[in-house]
Amino acid sequence: MSDAPDRDLIDRYLAGDPDAFAVLVRRHQTLVYSLCVRVLGDPEDAADAAQEALVLVARKLDTFRGDARFTTWLHRVTMNVCYDQLRAAKRRPVVRRLDPDLPEPDLGTPVEDHADEVAGTRDAAAALAAVPEEFRVALVLADVQDLPYDEIAKVLNVPVGTVKSRVHRGRLALARAMGLAQQEPDPARQTSEEER
Repeated sequence: MSDAPDRDLIDRYLAGDPDAFAVLVRRHQTLVYSLCVRVLGDPEDAADAAQEALVLVARKLDTFRGDARFTTWLHRVTMNVCYDQLRAAKRRPVVRRLDPDLPEPDLGTPVEDHADEVAGTRDAAAALAAVPEEFRVALVLADVQDLPYDEIAKVLNVPVGTVKSRVHRGRLALARAMGLAQQEPDPARQTSEEER
């Protein structure tokens, strides 16, 4: 059963075979987790999102029509869970000092600043987290998950041209976040990938 096509496993699961879903999970759990960790940036949040996505897949598998590949549908379910987590994170309260008159805590003696030494070596995951969400998602799907643009368009429910634009802008933002690009490009001089 481990070499059965996804569609056969889905049919078996829907017919009452729980082992078929276990095979689907083993086959795709790494993909789901890696997508979550790259979009969310935090391994613990990603583990929660991946688990939530796989539970949602189990509950909603009967809605998979087969119009697209199962992995395309799985990417879409996973992205929706990630979007929900990102929205929830924006609503979390920020801790602030209640009494500004209290003295600052003693943090000890200052340490030497080595920022200049590590400039340009910023961790890629941290740099990816600095990319705006809509561009980061398209970038992860294209460059990390290696999905073709037409499949990304189905996952994100946007036109292919929008995907190309988001991937391009995501790459520029990532380069800036990693210190590889210095300035914002002039929008009047930008050309689309189709015009090149």
